[in-house]
Amino acid sequence: MSGYKVEICGVNTSKLPLLTTEEKEELFKRILEGDLQAREDYIKGNLRLVLSVIQRFTGGNENIDDLFQIGCIGLIKAIDNFDITQNVKFSTYAVPMILGEVRRYLRDNNSIRVSRSIRDTAYKAIYTKEALMKKQMKEPTIMEIAEEIGISKEEITYALDAIQSPVSLYEPVYTDGGDPLCVMDQISDKKNREENWIEQISLNEAMKRLPERERHIIDMRFYDGKTQTEVAEEIGISQAQVSRLEKSALKSMRNYLN
Repeated sequence: MSGYKVEICGVNTSKLPLLTTEEKEELFKRILEGDLQAREDYIKGNLRLVLSVIQRFTGGNENIDDLFQIGCIGLIKAIDNFDITQNVKFSTYAVPMILGEVRRYLRDNNSIRVSRSIRDTAYKAIYTKEALMKKQMKEPTIMEIAEEIGISKEEITYALDAIQSPVSLYEPVYTDGGDPLCVMDQISDKKNREENWIEQISLNEAMKRLPERERHIIDMRFYDGKTQTEVAEEIGISQAQVSRLEKSALKSMRNYLN
């Protein structure tokens, strides 16, 4: 792979293994059975994927070793959370995970620092946008988001712009010898109301990490559409307790997703 030194973080990139589809399937079966050696082999067999993804971030002053290590964290998370029942290629699932880890690292270590308050405003706006979309079944306006969270539309626009990193929708992020995987491939078709499966998997994983009672509350509130009062009556606690548990659960989910 041109542009890369032979050794990164002590790994000789010229000698990285390349797994066949059959080998990947067999290793993953063993991983699901708790085989740690299979997990190690699967990680090594996908390090080329990490190299492909971090290539787009090497134009600046970023340390290639650091990017590679961060990308490997995303790869490991993808392996540990991959659901074979989704019937998608592992690389299709792993690329956004690796990209996400690298982007978070660059965002948090950017020389042009974005203040915590601005990031908090942006994340609050993003979460509120998603909540309103589920509720209204249409994309909300900036004004609607502003009214929902009590922050001016100018502040929200500024905050969202501050955390964005412009990128072409047609930029290839990975290829395994066939058609390249582009940024566009990771975006859902809003016109036809198709859900983004990557987002759904992430939400499911965030839900799994909640205590049982909090998970039940989130299910009833945001999937069944029940009010806090209705939830309180069903599980036998006060509405105030439901509110506190709901806020705690949402905060935990946001922390995981971010």
